Amino acid sequence: MAASPRVRAPELKGRRWLNTGGRDLTLQDLRGRITVLDFWTFCCINCLHVLDELRPLEEKYGDVLVVVGVHSPKFEHEKDPDALAAAVERYGVHHPVLDDPELRMWQQYAARAWPTLCVVDPEGYVVATMAGEGHAEGLSRLIDELIVTHEAKGTLHRGDGPYVPPAEPATTLRFPGKAVALDDGGLLVSDSARHSIVELDADGETVRRRIGTGDRGRTDGSAATARFSEPQGLCRLPAHTAEVAGYDIVVADTVNHLLRGIRLATGEVVTVAGTGRQWRSTVDDHAHDALSVDLSSPWDVAWYDNRVVVAMAGIHQLWWFDPIRRTAGMYAGTTVEALRDGPLAEAWMAQPSGLSVSADGSRLWIADSETSALRYVENGTMGTAVGQGLFDFGHVDGPADGALLQHPLGVCALPDGSVLVADTYNGAVRRFDPTAGTVATVVDGLAEPSDVVLTADGGVVVVESAAHRLTRLAPGALSAAGVHVDGPRHRTERPPTEVGAGELTLDVIFTPAPGQKLDETYGPSTRLEVSASPPELLREGAGTGTDLSRRLVVDGAVPGGVLQVTAQAATCDVDDEHGACHLTRQDWGVPVRVVPGGADRLPLVLRGLDA
Repeated sequence: MAASPRVRAPELKGRRWLNTGGRDLTLQDLRGRITVLDFWTFCCINCLHVLDELRPLEEKYGDVLVVVGVHSPKFEHEKDPDALAAAVERYGVHHPVLDDPELRMWQQYAARAWPTLCVVDPEGYVVATMAGEGHAEGLSRLIDELIVTHEAKGTLHRGDGPYVPPAEPATTLRFPGKAVALDDGGLLVSDSARHSIVELDADGETVRRRIGTGDRGRTDGSAATARFSEPQGLCRLPAHTAEVAGYDIVVADTVNHLLRGIRLATGEVVTVAGTGRQWRSTVDDHAHDALSVDLSSPWDVAWYDNRVVVAMAGIHQLWWFDPIRRTAGMYAGTTVEALRDGPLAEAWMAQPSGLSVSADGSRLWIADSETSALRYVENGTMGTAVGQGLFDFGHVDGPADGALLQHPLGVCALPDGSVLVADTYNGAVRRFDPTAGTVATVVDGLAEPSDVVLTADGGVVVVESAAHRLTRLAPGALSAAGVHVDGPRHRTERPPTEVGAGELTLDVIFTPAPGQKLDETYGPSTRLEVSASPPELLREGAGTGTDLSRRLVVDGAVPGGVLQVTAQAATCDVDDEHGACHLTRQDWGVPVRVVPGGADRLPLVLRGLDA
């Protein structure tokens, strides 16, 4: 059989480069090194997971490997070069980043999903493409093979990479995430980029103490020795619960995939839920030992329904945690990334990132960031107050059914029943009035507000994350008319795939990494879940199965829509009797248009080798 032709990597071109000291890189500059192109967008939790997966590889293979982040944005705000520069610092990206605002590189490399990884060998050829997360072990094995091959050929050149770290400004806080009010008027703030929790005076500026060393890590202990990794949400426990549990504050330790407890009197930190491993499987709503379950990027926490509810951004669900029984389980969502209301076990969410409970305790409000939606839980069901779905966003006030947000991260229920939303990518605080059914802008011109907090004296404080500060709203801000905004309406437009009516074969391509095989130890090694928006797009083929190939039947009466595809594959090492197990997973939202003569096959690459 003739060998497949080698694919030359397209040249790297974009608006500008970051983390290179002002130098523009070309593929020629990377010749002799193994290059991993990471196509990402900074709103995407799966992309943030991949950044964390790549860190050990960058350290292990520092003299032969260059990771290049290609930032191909989803939201309008992510096209702002200053916002991208802030995100690169916020998430600790220690490799060159190419700004690709028009998605030209995304299209050149045929990416279909965030994140997508492309591996380029030392001679400049694409040798592998993989979508989603969970590829670290496979990448390591592929890099080992490429090192052997290209050292033998004399085409591998070791040395320092092109990364140049930027200077870090001196500020009290660095990209703070969430805050909680204390009884004496002080505030507790998650100082996310400095991996610590900071207690401030009522002025929101004077530091009383810092809990955590400020270095990324995972260590329990005293305030001076504990370590976190990009902590976000904070929740105060009721007094009796805190007394029994032995700590007062629950922290969503996001990148560590843990919940941590803090005793305010001493600053002592203890791990209360999670193993530190990222969730890769399933969990039901039954009670599990909290320290035995794997979590996935917990982003916020709130006391609701006599337990802590966790916004599990990494898998688009809500979970619960009982500090007294020390148990945890699933609360709402199926892990499908989309917007669907209904019974909690059937609802769909997309990166829930902010939680707040109504004054009477009956309703849990949710900032569902990737659907740019304000949602709520009440009486065992989930509803949507504001928001249209994954691809519609903007800054539009007025009746709630037509209002638009842009990637909100925070929410704050007020005593009068209205709700404030930290409308992060619009740089605004918005107010939803459930009685009138309207949305209004309270204040705009903020720098990525990520949380809104009601203080002990009835004031309102905004966590202005990209400005590295807390901002107190003027006393009359909530009673004033505010600013009515009828801004642009945006829709994420990716080139749709043209498909024909009738039978359509969906093929998810997965090739195990070198030295791995599909693993049936804990059941079927592969899983494929398919749904459509609108549901009428698919006459047949929706649902869950174990085959990565699926026969779909497209309804020709529907002009188009989005196919929601979730695929995962379990593998294990073949060269070890007790080899490690690995799970690769990806969600795709594939826009399709139904046309005469359209394709009858839709291939999606979970992991494919190009050579």
